[in-house]
Amino acid sequence: MLKTISGFDRIGEENAFAVLARATELAGQGRDIINLGIGQPDFRTPDHIVEAAIKALRDGHHGYTPATGIAPLREAVAADLAKRHGVETDPGNVLIVPGGKVTMFMAILMFGEPGTEILYPDPGFPIYRSMIEFTGARPVPVPIREENDFAFSAEETLSLLNEKTRLLILNSPANPTGGVTPGSEIEALVKGLEGHPHVAVLSDEIYSQMTYDGMEHVSLLKYDSIRDRLILLDGWSKTYAMTGWRMGFSLWPDALADKARKLAVNAWSCVNAPAQFAGLAALTGPQDAVRDMVAEFDGRRKVIVEGLNRLPGVSCRTPLGAFYAFPNIAGTGWKAKKLASALLEEAGVATIGGPDFGILGEGYIRLSYANSTENIKIALARIEKFLEQ
Repeated sequence: MLKTISGFDRIGEENAFAVLARATELAGQGRDIINLGIGQPDFRTPDHIVEAAIKALRDGHHGYTPATGIAPLREAVAADLAKRHGVETDPGNVLIVPGGKVTMFMAILMFGEPGTEILYPDPGFPIYRSMIEFTGARPVPVPIREENDFAFSAEETLSLLNEKTRLLILNSPANPTGGVTPGSEIEALVKGLEGHPHVAVLSDEIYSQMTYDGMEHVSLLKYDSIRDRLILLDGWSKTYAMTGWRMGFSLWPDALADKARKLAVNAWSCVNAPAQFAGLAALTGPQDAVRDMVAEFDGRRKVIVEGLNRLPGVSCRTPLGAFYAFPNIAGTGWKAKKLASALLEEAGVATIGGPDFGILGEGYIRLSYANSTENIKIALARIEKFLEQ
C-alpha cells in the first residue's frame, strides 16, 4: 500500500469549486442554474490586455522568463503600489506568481511546522486553514464578527498572539464577508504588533481596489514598523477580470525574498510569458474598465443586499468591499450547508455555505454578486419562493 506523509491527510480544499462543478453538471442536464457561488468577475478581460498577450506570442515570447518575473512587469508592480499606496518598494522584492493562492502556500510553508501557531481569519478563505493544517502548525482562528461589520478587531487579534505564533494572516477587503477593516483598527493592530517582532504578517489584499460607500482600503504596506516582516498578496484576477490567466504578485521583505525566489524555481520555474505581458498592459494601460466594473458591482451590491433583507428569516449587513454578500440565515431554521445545497438542487441557485469558510461561518451563506443584476433578481425571487415553501 502506498503511504504519503501525514500532512496530506489534513489538507482541505475550496468547496466553491465543488459547487461550481455540481452547478455545471446540473446545467448540462438542462437545468436553469444561476451561479452566485463562484468568486470571479463575469466580465471579459479588457481587450487591450488580451491584445498584449497575443502580441507577445506573435513577437516570439515563447520561452522561460526569470523565476521572479520579467523586469518590466516587476517594475510596473512597484510603480502601481507607489501610485495606489504612496509607498516606494523595490522591484527586486516583487515576485510574479501563478495566482494568489501561491503566495499563501509559500508564506504558510515558510512559517508553519509542528509546535507553532498561525493565525487566520474565520470566516475566511478556506485555503488559509487548509495549508496551516498541512504544515502541522496549529491553526488559530481570528474571529470575524457580524456585529463588527465583518472587520477584524485589533484588540481581539493581538490577544491571540503568543511566543508560538509565527504568522498572522489578514484579509481586507475580505472574502467571504465583504468586510473592510477601517484604518483606525489597522493602526491599532500595527502598534500592537510592534511588541511581537517574531510574528510575520501575510496581508491578502487581492480585493484592494474594490471598496464602496467612500470606504478606503488601507494597505499594511504603509507601516514602516512591520515592513521587514510583511508579505503582501495582490494580483490581477479580481481587479482586471483575469481569474483564468493565473496572474498574481507578492512583495516580500528582504529577509524572505530570496527564499521565495528559490521556492518559485523549485515549484513552477516561471509564470507563463505572454500572460506576464498581459499583466504589464493591465497595470500600465487605461484603468477605465476597472472603474466601470467596480461601479457595476456597486449597483449589484445594493440590489442583492436590499433583496436579501426582504427574505423571511434573513438579514444582511451591507458589504463595503469585494463582491460578496454574507447574509445571516439563522432565522430560517436551516443549517447553512444544507440550505446552500437545497437552494442549488431545488431552486437552481448556487451559493456557498458559511461553514466552508470556517467554524464561525455557521448561520451564514455566501452569495457572489459577480453576476448580472437581472440574474441576481431572478435568484432572489427563487430563494424567496423556496423559503416561503
